[in-house]
Amino acid sequence: MRVALGVSYRGQAYHGWQSQPSGNTVQDQLERALSRFADQRLRTVCAGRTDTGVHALNQVVHIDTDIDRQAASWVRGTNRYLPTDIAVQWSAVVPEVFHARYSAQGRRYVYVLRESAVRPAIEAGSVGWTFRALDRSAMEAGAAHLVGKHDFSALRSAECQAASPVKTIHSIRILRHGAYWRFEFDANAFLHHMVRNIMGCLVAVGSGARTAEWLAAVLASRDRRLAARTFPADGLYFVGPYYDPAHAIPDDPAVLDWLPGASAAQ
Repeated sequence: MRVALGVSYRGQAYHGWQSQPSGNTVQDQLERALSRFADQRLRTVCAGRTDTGVHALNQVVHIDTDIDRQAASWVRGTNRYLPTDIAVQWSAVVPEVFHARYSAQGRRYVYVLRESAVRPAIEAGSVGWTFRALDRSAMEAGAAHLVGKHDFSALRSAECQAASPVKTIHSIRILRHGAYWRFEFDANAFLHHMVRNIMGCLVAVGSGARTAEWLAAVLASRDRRLAARTFPADGLYFVGPYYDPAHAIPDDPAVLDWLPGASAAQ
């Protein structure tokens, strides 16, 4: 049978999601835990790979197995063998037509940014940081140029392996709560470093170093060299994918309420 799992993790200690010979990835940790619980080798298929240092709130994976366990058992049993910064949040038996990656209708990311004169301490590794004051209206004007279907070659990494640089951003929402900015991205899919490169550009626009029209020109150029620097991974969270409601896949994990900048954001 096919089982879907929702996984949250803090990415600081791992070399991204995808399995590597070092074994120090989230996928490696999860597959080891699943295999110990099920007493058989299990392979996972994920909704979207995350890079080194990137966090996830509701990474969705599926496994195929002949082991029959209750949904709660997959959660508690797997978590028993996972480190404290990775945890399965839920599990569900799904039909074989469901695929964690290919059934996804879209994906969401959030970037949390602290604006303050001094660097973070308590939340180090969990938020990005800028000491420059940011203008929300300017950033919203810049973000507006990115919404829709575009060639995002200027905003992906040189190592990006995607077959096409054309993606569709459904929305970019910019909120603020106290010292924390929260940037919400919803798209059909994302390129390697795409959100972090967009963040670098939006902060350049918000700080007054660049204009919203500059960001439009960067996008049109398809030249990565013209864009701003790649922003750190610290504040980036893969909120997770979303699917046809018929699949009944949870897309609103409790950890979303904890995410910095969520409470009373305006």
